[in-house]
Amino acid sequence: MSPSPALCVGILVADVFVPPLERLPAAGELIATGDFLLQPGGCAANTAIALGKLGVPAAVCGRVGDDLLGDFVECDLRSREIDTSGVRRTEGYGTSKTVIVPVVGEDRRFIHTFGANAALTAADIEPAALEAAEVLYVGGYLILPALREDELAERLRAGRARGTRIVLDVAVPAGQKLPPDAARMLLPLADYFVPNDDEAFALTGESDPRRQAECFLEHGANVVVIKLGERGAYVRSGDESFEVLAPPMEVVEPSGAGDAFAAGLMLGILEGWELERSVRFASVIGGSACTALGCWAGVFTRAQAEAFLVAHPEF
Repeated sequence: MSPSPALCVGILVADVFVPPLERLPAAGELIATGDFLLQPGGCAANTAIALGKLGVPAAVCGRVGDDLLGDFVECDLRSREIDTSGVRRTEGYGTSKTVIVPVVGEDRRFIHTFGANAALTAADIEPAALEAAEVLYVGGYLILPALREDELAERLRAGRARGTRIVLDVAVPAGQKLPPDAARMLLPLADYFVPNDDEAFALTGESDPRRQAECFLEHGANVVVIKLGERGAYVRSGDESFEVLAPPMEVVEPSGAGDAFAAGLMLGILEGWELERSVRFASVIGGSACTALGCWAGVFTRAQAEAFLVAHPEF
């Protein structure tokens, strides 16, 4: 497979989506639904698939178990012409799995097993893949226990030395608080830091996106994009700050929106767009992920995104 300009590193999952329920079943009750949706997921897979829908060849680096669901995740990604040479099969672990249960009018419920993601290390990022990448996306940092900060920083430095642009995203378990220096070695190495507002609050203790971004800049971040869900996004760098509205979308189920956002941003980076254009486009791609069940079925193609922007000049 030819070298890919985009490399997506992070979590790989076999996702099982239950169609939206009117209500949760009572204890012992059976509720019949439409067919469940089984698909590869996790930030690395979701971002790579969204990039593919935008016409950007992508490679994935991550871990799956040595089991049937590992076969499924790897084969499905490969069928989408995603380079899976960086996917490692891991003995002694099952493939990570998540059951997503949406209920109409409520937020989703998640049932998750972390599986082989626990074994992902910076050494899994192959030098050849890093050398080929014009943009490197790292997702799920802070919940990947074997992805050590000093080792990952070494890989990021190697990428930057070759001119690779770095997009860093994090994940923080609900209710957990971390100091802003939890990623102190990585923030100066990331060209773009893209947490959502809950993750930014966990890292800074600040609820205002402006203060959150300021804290990250104080710790060496270059460009900070705080994803605000239905409120849009707040962007801050050393010399500019602005807000982008959330695009008007018919929301079916919001899983995968942040990963699709990252894919849209990466396209803008690859094409040298100005920052505001890139973030606006990324917001449309992120919003489109919410229009269908699953993390990426609704993600727009580039042509669809461009048509949406023409049709919504106010956005």
